[in-house]
Amino acid sequence: MQVSFIIPLYNCLPFTQAMLASLRQTLPPDLAGEIILVDDGSTDGTRAWLQNLPSPCRTILNEANLGFARACNRGAAAATGDFLFFLNNDLVLLPHWLEPMLEAFAHFPATGLVGNVQLNAATGAVDHAGIFFNHKCKPEHATELPPTTALLGFPAYRTVDALTGACFALRRATWEKLGGFDEGFVNGGEDIDLCLRARAAGLHQCIALQSVVRHHISQSAGRKLHDEQNTFRLVERWSGEIVLLAAPAWSREQISTLSQPSEDFDYPRIWAALAHLLLRQSPPRRVREGVAAAMQLERRRWHELLEGAPPHRPQFPAGPI
Repeated sequence: MQVSFIIPLYNCLPFTQAMLASLRQTLPPDLAGEIILVDDGSTDGTRAWLQNLPSPCRTILNEANLGFARACNRGAAAATGDFLFFLNNDLVLLPHWLEPMLEAFAHFPATGLVGNVQLNAATGAVDHAGIFFNHKCKPEHATELPPTTALLGFPAYRTVDALTGACFALRRATWEKLGGFDEGFVNGGEDIDLCLRARAAGLHQCIALQSVVRHHISQSAGRKLHDEQNTFRLVERWSGEIVLLAAPAWSREQISTLSQPSEDFDYPRIWAALAHLLLRQSPPRRVREGVAAAMQLERRRWHELLEGAPPHRPQFPAGPI
């Protein structure tokens, strides 16, 4: 088994050096692997440093800053491994982070992407244990861990809607089948889009809860500049799927209003939300309509913010009332 580690770089040389050192220190000695570093137009001395890296490191130099998606796609195109691991250059990899991620593919044949638990490097708090869609239909990091992580010695995995591109793995065959990252996303959203495409292909995304890394989080300049455009693009493409995925969070939000009823208190919608959560079935019509309305509010905001979002009503599968 050959593993390719793909690391896109843009400046932040001290973080890159520390990350690569932690990667080398935590790789099993018998692992056949290659490390592909894709420099995306760095200007801080990164390119000079890359010239002296020994095998198994390989370097790809972009003549201009192409962005995260394109840099990763270039690295993946040059990779030869059976498994591709995408790693941000501001990670600190901890002992035994790799093995649980690889084991996920053996445990779950229908696995698409595998992520892990990421701690904020500055505070130690959980920053990422998967991604879910909140009651406004926007992607949000899960930051709570289930109690199964306390069962030491047993693999622990969580199925998730999506996961972050900061640290994830997939089979190279899956990457090629899905076509890699959509380069229309600009430094955000491409990871969730890839997860939703994998989901549409019948593959499940999961978090290896016993794989833990530290992440300095969004160190590259301009990382958050296009968040609204990226989320809008994501919702436009996946509105129907997101309505279904956001239904649990929307239902919990509705039930929270039980403690503060008002004149427009919608009891049928509350009961539909409660039934959805208790029965764990496909969202009933009232829930889907409520989620779609919440999405439409966000779309109106995007329309005003971006001045180009056309009117749209999300489509969703038919289901019981």
